[in-house]
Amino acid sequence: MAPTRPTLPLPAALRARGRGALLGLAVGDALGAPAENLKPSEIRRRWGRITGYVAEHPAGTDDTEYAIFSGLLLARYGSGLTTARVEAAWHRWIADLDEGPFRGAGFSERGTLENLRRGLTAPITAQHRHAWSDGLAMRAAPFGVFAAGRPEEAARLVAVDGTVSHDGEGIYGGQAVAAGVAAAMGGAHTDGVVTAALSVIPADSWTARSLRRAVAVADRGEKAVRSAVVIGGYPWTDLAPEAVGLAFGALAAARGVFPAAVLTAVNMGRDADTTAAVAGALAGALGGEGAVPAEWAARIGPVRGSCLPSMAGLHVLDVADLLTPDPEEPARHSPAGYCPDLPEEAPAGRAGAALRRLGASGQPECAVAAPAGLDAAGARR
Repeated sequence: MAPTRPTLPLPAALRARGRGALLGLAVGDALGAPAENLKPSEIRRRWGRITGYVAEHPAGTDDTEYAIFSGLLLARYGSGLTTARVEAAWHRWIADLDEGPFRGAGFSERGTLENLRRGLTAPITAQHRHAWSDGLAMRAAPFGVFAAGRPEEAARLVAVDGTVSHDGEGIYGGQAVAAGVAAAMGGAHTDGVVTAALSVIPADSWTARSLRRAVAVADRGEKAVRSAVVIGGYPWTDLAPEAVGLAFGALAAARGVFPAAVLTAVNMGRDADTTAAVAGALAGALGGEGAVPAEWAARIGPVRGSCLPSMAGLHVLDVADLLTPDPEEPARHSPAGYCPDLPEEAPAGRAGAALRRLGASGQPECAVAAPAGLDAAGARR
């Protein structure tokens, strides 16, 4: 039997959820950045409980800038994204350019860049000491936005992207996040988001075990979630199984409510910018752009290019609009996320400028055919 087309929200709702997901990622990143690598006790000594921005000039970190980078690749290639295309983009827009002050961001990104500059190719580029990091999970949300209602496709695409920089648990962490966002975009509730995340990764993986443990104790609050997931005394805080478990635990503890989910993640410390970014993406996809407090959203501007100078001046909302249906032209877009047609010419403004940076006219190169029984626009043949 041919598969049926996923039943998705109307284009306006998809656009709002996509904007909520990526704006939520950026807000979580900026809220969590000051608490990165801190213990809850250290957070309390400095600020009490964090309930909003504590930095004078809040800004996103590598999490937001890499999410924009991956989102642009999806807008350029759609479901035709390949590892070779991802690798070429890493060279063109990161490895072969001058670096920002944070020199490419986290350990997994540094290892990947060093391997690329040595002339290695994927998947060998991911053979470094931090292939299990949360560096893919932090940039996974755009894949869920693009593949709205199709967790398996979101998981497939994020693994294609991640093959350049990650392996094993690092890939699983990205897949869980991408699938969770895709389910939320498709109208799932919090339980369905968790189920989707677990459905695309091995049940016996460290990431799956951490996620299940976190969600199981979520009704007991953030201290229980943290105790269930964090390995005491382990020095590295950028573990994908840990960060993803904490983020889903925060989402479950907050019952999907955006401010509570993000602040729960922030106040648990550890890799707080990433856990809050992931929790924000999931909760933002659930509640849409309107779920993000206006005073938080207003502080998010175009990224500064501190980690990726090539992304400077771009805004997450520009990328969200490239990955979701235009409510004014719903017939031009895939309701199932197979290959959302963009205008023949790159759109005006920052979104168009972003695509032109990748050498795109605005039309994705979708090399992967739609599933049997559906055409490339997701319509029944």
